[in-house]
Amino acid sequence: MTPRERTLAALDHRRPDRTPRDFWAEECTWNRLFAHVGHRDKDRLLDQLGIDVRHVNVPAPPERAMGGGVYQNFWGERYLYKQTEWGPMREDLPGALADAQCLADLQQFEWPSVDLFDYSGLAEQCRRLDAYALCYGFADVWQRPALVRGWEGMFLDMAERPDWAHFLCRKFTDFYKEDYARAAEATRGRIDLYLLISDLGSQAGPLISAAMFREFVAPYLKEMIDCIHGLGGKVLYHSCGAIRAFIPDLIALGIDVLDPIQPTGPDMAPERLQAEFGGKITFHGGIDMQRLLPQGSPEEVRAEVRRYCQTLGREGGYILAPAHLFQPDVPPENILAVYDAP
Repeated sequence: MTPRERTLAALDHRRPDRTPRDFWAEECTWNRLFAHVGHRDKDRLLDQLGIDVRHVNVPAPPERAMGGGVYQNFWGERYLYKQTEWGPMREDLPGALADAQCLADLQQFEWPSVDLFDYSGLAEQCRRLDAYALCYGFADVWQRPALVRGWEGMFLDMAERPDWAHFLCRKFTDFYKEDYARAAEATRGRIDLYLLISDLGSQAGPLISAAMFREFVAPYLKEMIDCIHGLGGKVLYHSCGAIRAFIPDLIALGIDVLDPIQPTGPDMAPERLQAEFGGKITFHGGIDMQRLLPQGSPEEVRAEVRRYCQTLGREGGYILAPAHLFQPDVPPENILAVYDAP
């Protein structure tokens, strides 16, 4: 099978010739991995690892320096860069609207337009990567609004000022529906997967109640899901944390792929997920980023990869990947071990 055929088979719950693979890493993790393999060619390394899914994107507008080491992106997210041995890592701060005093403060903010993006290079990216399954985007309809507002402010808004929360979610949803429509047009429908993000869980359980999820998150997810399906793509939905309680709702909303299936406890174990939801959704990720990958041996990593592939991917329905972007504290030997397990 070609990488794309292999991935599409898994997405359709048909048995591929092997489990398809995806790769997510922080930029400083790339730097550490390049030092280990002795070159800096991303495509060459991904080919060596047998990665089947490739990510295409448009360049983001430049960030702005706000003083004191603080930066702000085009959405109004604010953050610092913490230095590591292998390069800087972003650390989020309350965003540009954290001190909003009234709804007008939100309405008068300088909201971005998709006209900031240049889609002219997407077709060439797709042409160059035609053999692979292609994933586009970074749409977020709840978590990123919360970063701009500040998490505390967003939680209070949902409880006390619901119109504020809906205003923010609407802004992001409308933006990303247009972004994805333009990407599909620029690539003539070649994109297979569109990323949709909103973290719903902590280590211990959901961040919000089912009622709040259904009021403030689900309607906007549904709009994005319908948009993506209308463009001929499938939805790769990302939520960290212990989100077992939300999976039936996410399936009912129409998501196709669930990432990163973070192994936070028995409810997120692959055996239980397969027993409850196998055949209803494709799983993506799962290889533990908190203990196994940074602290385990390559042999332990290979054993866990075999467990996930055999449990979730025996009849398709699984894409191998880490349970978050590879972090710079993961030894390169363990990253390589993820992709060389038989």
